[in-house]
Amino acid sequence: MGKVLKIAAASVGILGVAAIGAFWALGPAKVWRVAGDPDQGSVDWDHLERSGTPNDSFVGSVGACATPADITLSAYNEPPDALIGRVDAVIRSGILSGDVQRVDDGQDRLARRYVVRTPTMGFPDTLNVAVRAIDGQSGLLLYSRSLLGRSDLGANEKRLMRIVEALRDKAIASD
Repeated sequence: MGKVLKIAAASVGILGVAAIGAFWALGPAKVWRVAGDPDQGSVDWDHLERSGTPNDSFVGSVGACATPADITLSAYNEPPDALIGRVDAVIRSGILSGDVQRVDDGQDRLARRYVVRTPTMGFPDTLNVAVRAIDGQSGLLLYSRSLLGRSDLGANEKRLMRIVEALRDKAIASD
């Protein structure tokens, strides 16, 4: 019986190594594509529907959206075009870990959508960004959601908070 278990364990080990090799040979982007399009699309900010699982995060300025945010921000004392320009600059600065690709069509000048792939495993997350005018100021809306899994271990919230903190630091100016 011991010999059978050793053979079974060796077989499982060989299959595991083969699976890992296939994963890296194909690349994470192709492998995770089986779960669906990594770009989960735009959101309706007036009727934001959350994922229902703890694998998303929503940060928003008071009065910018009817959906309650996980983390509430104050409005920004600058025009919407200036704020979205600073958000673009923050994201282009490399502050987000992993591969970041803008995927929206550019039709809405105050909204952006990105696919952000985690550094090691390349898990695809969709990051939606919007800026809205609120009483002479600007409201910021950030929503990040994972395509895979039921929990993101806080990755989406951390991503959004990196953006918010960088905007607070004002160290990164828009072009």
